[in-house]
Amino acid sequence: QVRLQESGPGLVKPSQTLSLTCTVSGGSITASYFYWTWIRQSPEKGLEWIGYMEYSGRVYYSPSLKSRTSISRDTSKNQFSLQLTSVTPEDTAMYFCARGLSDLGGLRYDYWGQGTQVTVSS
Repeated sequence: QVRLQESGPGLVKPSQTLSLTCTVSGGSITASYFYWTWIRQSPEKGLEWIGYMEYSGRVYYSPSLKSRTSISRDTSKNQFSLQLTSVTPEDTAMYFCARGLSDLGGLRYDYWGQGTQVTVSS
């Protein structure tokens, strides 16, 4: 059974950097052919795909967030992380990590973390 668990600060000040980590158990983040993904959800924007790091280590970001986003990994801890710089209140959301796999030209997500609420406020 694969499990994902998000961790990180729940409150971030405007202009600072949001940093979250997803710890994966029950499966390796380097195993083919999975895509370790960050997704967020807010009442205003709904579900928003942020980006992923694939099993090989390559990363892909949402074009709208690319300039502020970085996804990295620590294979020794089986973790992958999200950094989002220069945050504003519009970045307030529930942040999820998920495991993606290819399906009909896109991705589907078979395992999700429970999510962590991040609020951007001074």
